[in-house]
Amino acid sequence: MMKLYSFDAAPNPARLKLFMDFKQIELETTQIDLGTDEQLGDDYRAIVPEATVPALVLDDGTVLCAVIAIVHYLEERFPDRPLLGRSPEARANTLNWNHRLFTEIFSPIADAFRNSHPKYKDRALPGVASVIQLPALAERGQIRLTEGFDMLNRELAQRAFVAGPDFSFADIDLLVAIDFAKWAARVTPDPALQHLSRWRDEARHALIG
Repeated sequence: MMKLYSFDAAPNPARLKLFMDFKQIELETTQIDLGTDEQLGDDYRAIVPEATVPALVLDDGTVLCAVIAIVHYLEERFPDRPLLGRSPEARANTLNWNHRLFTEIFSPIADAFRNSHPKYKDRALPGVASVIQLPALAERGQIRLTEGFDMLNRELAQRAFVAGPDFSFADIDLLVAIDFAKWAARVTPDPALQHLSRWRDEARHALIG
């Protein structure tokens, strides 16, 4: 039986939870408390040596610890209410935007957060290795994030949702990223970015509807 290890309050687990909720997927789940550094304990590192969440243990014991891999696997197992595209072109566009959002939005937020927050003084990168903080990376992350929101506003002038005319996992990614940016990087999209604002309202409605 599949088992999921997660921590719903964290950004990457939040992406997966919204995906699963939309598709009405229920899995046996254990919450790993990042607030108390439970992920660094021996029990969890025996499952995921890199000490990251989420992680999905498949029936054969395989462990998937990248959100994009987990959602692709679950989309195959639970095809109803597809979120990764209904055609080869739509699937490619969704994956393309998942990757762009990770590199152009999530990564800058993480740089801003992990290179400035006291909790991560010696852990500026995810995992168990000791990595010093670089304040310049925090500043650069905020600049890149603002540029990323401007780019998305231009893109969303051309279509209803991030990857095309239909709501997809790319939209879930961006919804989570905007919430993440507010508290982690202290950056919010400028209200003047009207296409991004329009998209956000429609994406929220699509997620719950």
